[in-house]
Amino acid sequence: MNAIKVHPENPQPRLMQQAVARLEQGAVIVLPTDACYALACRLGDKAGAERIRRLRQVDEDHHLTLLCRDLSELGLYAKVDNSAFRLMKALTPGPYTFILPATREVPRRLQHPKRRTVGLRVPDSRVVQALLKELGEPLMSATLQMPGDPHPLSEPWEIEERLGRQVDGIVDSGAGTLEATTVIDLTGPVPEVVRHGLGPVNFLD
Repeated sequence: MNAIKVHPENPQPRLMQQAVARLEQGAVIVLPTDACYALACRLGDKAGAERIRRLRQVDEDHHLTLLCRDLSELGLYAKVDNSAFRLMKALTPGPYTFILPATREVPRRLQHPKRRTVGLRVPDSRVVQALLKELGEPLMSATLQMPGDPHPLSEPWEIEERLGRQVDGIVDSGAGTLEATTVIDLTGPVPEVVRHGLGPVNFLD
């Protein structure tokens, strides 16, 4: 059994350590977020990133997202002006992914090959926050929506059934949502919503 069953509000430290140990050995894992479940691997894990792209059947033009603990960590990987910072401060932590110009700290393979941008988010999930704290660095991630599926996978038993042999661990905190994050592109003169998801965007009207 690949699953590590954790409490959604008070994830057990020893179980977070187990998940981190797998990541440090090059694992690709499934983890719950404040939106849907996601695939994740370590930031520097090139093979892990390639496995995630193969599972999702997406190419290098598809942004993988960096899961960060807070805005100060996010600022290491993205160039953030004052207006973008104010917006992100109001929306984080939460179910939003931001597209921003990448800094030199971001491996080239994580950047959009033409635009040199990167997707980042600060999840409002105690499980993810505990995992990031234990790991000490961001995670690379992608929505767990398989090719041809209308919605992301949300039930750990179904994830285990369909992907149990293709991933190295499933952090199970119970059923997730059927919605991905809202994606906001902050590289232009005004914020642009490029994917409507769980996070509301009425503040942009």
